[in-house]
Amino acid sequence: QVRLVESGGGLVQGGGSLRLSCVASGRTWSPYDMGWFRQASGKEREFVAALRRTDSRTAYADSVTGRFTISNDNAKNTMYLQMNSLKPEDTAVYYCAAQISGPYYSWSTYDYWGQGTQVTVSS
Repeated sequence: QVRLVESGGGLVQGGGSLRLSCVASGRTWSPYDMGWFRQASGKEREFVAALRRTDSRTAYADSVTGRFTISNDNAKNTMYLQMNSLKPEDTAVYYCAAQISGPYYSWSTYDYWGQGTQVTVSS
C-alpha cells in the first residue's frame, strides 16, 4: 500500500506559478508510474503529467506542455508539479496518483490516489 498526500494548491492570478507536492509513505515509489491528474468542477478527470518508470521519461498533456514540469526528490519521497504561466482553465482539483501498470494517461488504471489539492487561477 502507498499513501499519497498532496499540498501546495491555492489561489493564484493568471500568469502566476504554483508548485504542488505529493509526499508518499509506505512502499517505495520505484515500482510505480507516478502521475498528476486534475478534475474541474462538473467535468471529467483528465491526465496532466506523468513520470514513467519503465523508460524514465516524463509525459504531459498537450494543454500543459511547456508550462508544467513533473519531477521528484527521492530523498524526501516527494513528487512535484511545477506549474507556470497558469491560466483560468487550469482551475481544478489536482491529484497525484501511482500505478503498478497501465497506460500512463489513463486515470482508470492507477492504483493509489491522494486526497487532492485545489488550484484556482483568477483572470
